[in-house]
Amino acid sequence: MKLISWNVNGLRACMNKGFMDFFNAVNADIFCIQESKMQQEQSDFIFENYYEYWNSAEKKGYSGVVIFSKQKPLSVDYDMGIAHHDKEGRIITAQYNDFYLVNVYTPNSKRELERLDYRMKWEEDFLGFLKSLEKTKPVIVCGDLNVAHKEIDLKNPKSNRRNAGFTDEERAKFSALLEAGFTDTFRYFYPDLEGAYSWWSYMGKARANNTGWRIDYFLCSQALDSKLIGAKIYPEILGSDHCPVGLEIEAH
Repeated sequence: MKLISWNVNGLRACMNKGFMDFFNAVNADIFCIQESKMQQEQSDFIFENYYEYWNSAEKKGYSGVVIFSKQKPLSVDYDMGIAHHDKEGRIITAQYNDFYLVNVYTPNSKRELERLDYRMKWEEDFLGFLKSLEKTKPVIVCGDLNVAHKEIDLKNPKSNRRNAGFTDEERAKFSALLEAGFTDTFRYFYPDLEGAYSWWSYMGKARANNTGWRIDYFLCSQALDSKLIGAKIYPEILGSDHCPVGLEIEAH
């Protein structure tokens, strides 16, 4: 089974920059996007042979996640069930035979770290949410997790030490997630690979110089490690400030 995740930074904008070319070419079984920045009723896009599940933010033109799936999930749920987290269209959970798939767009801590305290609470609640799902069956988490975990995961770790996405606090929460029984699937296959990034600032030729960050992930319950076939980043795919990431797993 092939899964793809992509923060498109606005689906309508990305559509004008070749989204469907990649979507059709990669032919994923499940394709997840973050930052759709639109409501489903604003979409007249055709995704043949896919079921569509949208979770949009209350605020127009903001956040939003979508799952496109060839196979109809056994069930689909939205958000975490915690009121103060559930207004921004950040989570869809689809249940399949072998796993739950959680498509997530983690809140950004923002400049001056104005949302860091909220982010810490989100991380605690999200981990609890994943562990509650895991009581039923293993979990795959994909999306923009808005954190570069280790120094190897961004080009300039020293100068970004207190910037959103690379604070000690955010990195510690990511470590706690892995320690709670989850595998970073890309590092499972490529533990020491440098220069593997999924996001580049639009400023200062960052993408051309590969001055990037790896903040888009597929994580899985360790129970699924033996089913992992491969993980991939697609830096050559343009259309957003993020590029797609992928996972191939043995599943039905």
